[in-house]
Amino acid sequence: MNETNITVLFSDVNTMWTLIGAALVFFMQAGFAAVEAGFTRSKNSGNIIMKNLMDFSIGTPLYWFVGFGIMFGTQSAIFGGIDLFTRGDYTAILPEGVDFFAYFIFQTVFCATAATIVSGAMAERTKFSSYCIYSAVISLVIYPVSGHWVWGGGWLSQLGFHDFAGSTAVHMLGGVCALIGAAILGPRIGKYTKDGKPKAIPGHNIPLGALGVFILWFCWFGFNGGSTVSMTNGGAELAGKVFVNTNLAAAVATLATMFITWIRYKKPDVSMTLNGSLAGLVAITAGCDCVNTWAAAVIGLISAFAIVFGVEFVDKVLKVDDPVGAVGVHFCNGFLGTILTGVFASNEWLASCGMTRGHFLGIQCLGAFSVIAWGAVTITITFLIIKKTVGLRVTEEEELSGLDLPEHGLVSAYADFQPIFAHMSAPSKAEKNSGSSEPAVDIDDAVPVVIKTPKTPVASDVKMTKIEIFVRQERFEALKEAMLEIGITGMTVTNVLGCGVQKGKPEYYRGAVQEITLHPRVQVEIVVSKIPVKTVVNAAKKVMYTGHTGDGKIFVYDVENVIKIRTGEEGVSALQDEEQY
Repeated sequence: MNETNITVLFSDVNTMWTLIGAALVFFMQAGFAAVEAGFTRSKNSGNIIMKNLMDFSIGTPLYWFVGFGIMFGTQSAIFGGIDLFTRGDYTAILPEGVDFFAYFIFQTVFCATAATIVSGAMAERTKFSSYCIYSAVISLVIYPVSGHWVWGGGWLSQLGFHDFAGSTAVHMLGGVCALIGAAILGPRIGKYTKDGKPKAIPGHNIPLGALGVFILWFCWFGFNGGSTVSMTNGGAELAGKVFVNTNLAAAVATLATMFITWIRYKKPDVSMTLNGSLAGLVAITAGCDCVNTWAAAVIGLISAFAIVFGVEFVDKVLKVDDPVGAVGVHFCNGFLGTILTGVFASNEWLASCGMTRGHFLGIQCLGAFSVIAWGAVTITITFLIIKKTVGLRVTEEEELSGLDLPEHGLVSAYADFQPIFAHMSAPSKAEKNSGSSEPAVDIDDAVPVVIKTPKTPVASDVKMTKIEIFVRQERFEALKEAMLEIGITGMTVTNVLGCGVQKGKPEYYRGAVQEITLHPRVQVEIVVSKIPVKTVVNAAKKVMYTGHTGDGKIFVYDVENVIKIRTGEEGVSALQDEEQY
């Protein structure tokens, strides 16, 4: 194989690796959509999916139209340049052995990621039209300008600022936009009490949110590892190091967050721990190529504290309602990761760059605060203009009903799981016959009933009692077995929500007190006549009792009469399972 063929092979390998990274970063949109939908309420799920779809769909043509030129043009150290439809010559900025189109799509998916971060913090109360506008502004101007400073040869990169895969350029920028947007927008209805205390509004589908986190963790290998844009000349070795550091930081952050919430809230918080995984991923992104593995673990540990106390600070002190924790994950840990890169960069890496640690740390701080200032000013102007013109927030009625219906005409994002009677009413006789050649049939003819005189006394002569039992879900099977043992063969079982005089035991969700006044319970209804009521009650108490609040209640009622629909039997006879013919 001659030298030319080797060069072509290397070029193909690097280009292929970059395209794989681009595909993985694109799939992060699915992860963000799942996290946001799972951590919010079901009545807004369709709206959230639509917004995440629009992030990428709006950002792609705008970045092609002018964003790429602003980011990678060479007009000045502040602003790249205007290159409509990306027709210029970018040979000078292309990584070695990477095709232009591969590099262009790789940068495009990063741009879309920055825009989608804002969606979660402003979920459940933002106008869809307004969301499309500010998402466009982020992709068109805000992200490309600061991206030019960091990655496009701008003034920060000239100083030696280091953000390998986007803790600053993507996550911190998106996080500061999310913080300001959520602050200007205001909290969701019912989020805070009159005295300013936060109330938990749990997400409707934590497993969906967890799936989103797993998707994001997987795709982060493309986000960070793909940023090597090379598998040759040491690129493969560097990618391996990046993979290890990325995974280690995320795992340590997840463990640490679990233990922190376990100590603070007395139970390991699922939602916050999932955010902890993302926090570790964001924090390691800036320096995953230049820190040692032990430093990656330390960064993950620090990010766990940042996410827990960051979310609490935003929620309780700043009084900013962030449904998914986007500010804590992306802003707090994006900033933290940028600074910690200066603290933990290896001595070998610093020597290769010709910088002292103090000098490098100073540059990292300057870069972080500069990007924060740029993002804060530009997004504030954007949001205020939108607020004064088309409006930023939906009406109170729309927010309470959920955004799926008023914004998109979607009755429910989970329509197949809704009770059929929620959308249908019983048809009239005329409706049943419309379009049919069959004659109408009266119900008495369609369902023949033979009424027989019961051989046993009617209800007025035999005492019948209804016993209503409210039991913990986990004790229902034991209760059912106990009832069968004493001869109870008929019961009605319903899943319900309720509470007693204690009004429920307070729990924590993402650090906020969740004043649970309605606990899930199973309601069991039994009507007895032959079996003594005391026997039923004692059997139920025996299996339900734990000695703790919430064991349940048993209600006892007199029953006036029972009528079996099929036979017309009344009283005790209607309760029997014996054929009368």
